[in-house]
Amino acid sequence: MSDPTSSSPTLPSSPQTAPAGGAWFAGFTLQERVVGGMRLRLRTGGRPDAPPVLLVHGFPQTHVMWHRVAQALAPHFALVLPDLRGYGDSDAPPGDVDHANYSKRAMAADLHALMGDLGHTRYAVAGHDRGARVAHRLALDHAEAVTRLAVLDIAPTLDMVAATDERLARAYYHWFFLIQPAPHPETLINGAPLHYLHWKLSGWGSGTPGFIEPEALADYERCFQRPQTIHAMCEDYRAAAGIDLVHDHASRAAGQRVACPMHVLWGERGVIQALFDPMALWRAACSAEVTGCALPCGHFLPEEQPEATAAELHRFLAA
Repeated sequence: MSDPTSSSPTLPSSPQTAPAGGAWFAGFTLQERVVGGMRLRLRTGGRPDAPPVLLVHGFPQTHVMWHRVAQALAPHFALVLPDLRGYGDSDAPPGDVDHANYSKRAMAADLHALMGDLGHTRYAVAGHDRGARVAHRLALDHAEAVTRLAVLDIAPTLDMVAATDERLARAYYHWFFLIQPAPHPETLINGAPLHYLHWKLSGWGSGTPGFIEPEALADYERCFQRPQTIHAMCEDYRAAAGIDLVHDHASRAAGQRVACPMHVLWGERGVIQALFDPMALWRAACSAEVTGCALPCGHFLPEEQPEATAAELHRFLAA
């Protein structure tokens, strides 16, 4: 993790070699679709006749974080890479009073509707960071549709909240900063949005050099400088500290567990490795087989270790 006393975060340098697959997202189609009144940006690609896989990004990024993984998976799957509501070029409406329109349930409903609009009634899901929390809720709320679930570098939200101590508060300080009432965090971040973005990207990279592609960084920077996007990201975290916990407590009280096979990946230099037993926690949250392992990196697995991440996902999704 980066030193929180440093005033000049150093962004990891971009790779000097061209990404695998040649041109940026070669063979993928960039489009927008409106589902449930929400306009979502997405890319689709891969084999149209292959099993569909939904790849969901996290904070503070967009769907382009999956680029190198998607290029590796494209020969084997029909891929869908959306921007979550509030992120990237998807709609970013003002938050509700209870933040419910940024709940993981609402975001999961967006993605389920999107997959149906694309003709996919059953599909696998892989999510990273916030996207993994959306994917977890998707597998609970739409169990009939989700065939396999992969979660990258998270533990279940309820377990992380219950275990919060000084170590987690220091490492995940942004959880407690972003949930403060609007417009306090929005105002502070809007004062220096690129500083804050680079701080998050450099800190969670755990020192791995060259993991962010220049095209991806440009997308993150362009989107993160919009006040409505920063507000939406704060609303995502406010929902996580409120309405999401209500939903998660209700699911757990009802004995609801993920019903499909799961694969769990995390960075061996990250917070999940240091503070949690992700395999034990996810096995308790799932009624099917749970597999997984740590990868030699920090938080941003798909960008720090794209080949290993793609290999793990391919092995799991093709089983």
